[in-house]
Amino acid sequence: MTKIGLLSDTHSELDERIFRHFAECDEIWHAGDFGSMDIITRLQDFRPLRGVYGNIDDARIRALFPLDLRFDCDGVPVFMTHIGGYPGKYNPRVKKMLQENPPVNGLFISGHSHILKVMPDRELNFLHINPGACGSQGWHRVKTLVRFTLDRGVISGLEVIELKSR
Repeated sequence: MTKIGLLSDTHSELDERIFRHFAECDEIWHAGDFGSMDIITRLQDFRPLRGVYGNIDDARIRALFPLDLRFDCDGVPVFMTHIGGYPGKYNPRVKKMLQENPPVNGLFISGHSHILKVMPDRELNFLHINPGACGSQGWHRVKTLVRFTLDRGVISGLEVIELKSR
């Protein structure tokens, strides 16, 4: 069993409450737009970190994290990218990748929109999660995070956490 804390679009700001909400998580996943190396260092010092770079991330961050990340975690296939869209409205580049090799019975994770979304893709058979944004830059009104558990191929205990209104 692996407990995951998922966030995105920190844009160089890390609310200290993230550490409390992710205290029982085994890993932290970041869906891009870290904004600074300091965010990466603080998250890595706290828990193992997986992530992808976003459109605002500089060359140093892009050297550490890929554009797309595919992996298996506790029997769940995962595909993460920053600019991905969502079921019915995928980014064209990502749509082709998902059609050719979907994370069946798994997760497709993206960020970028600053809009929290958790929705199934019934056609390709996976769950899409965009954790929204937990930094202050952008037009979103509420900072959000997502927490969930992966256990032998099963996704469970999904929780949306609202940090505060901006």
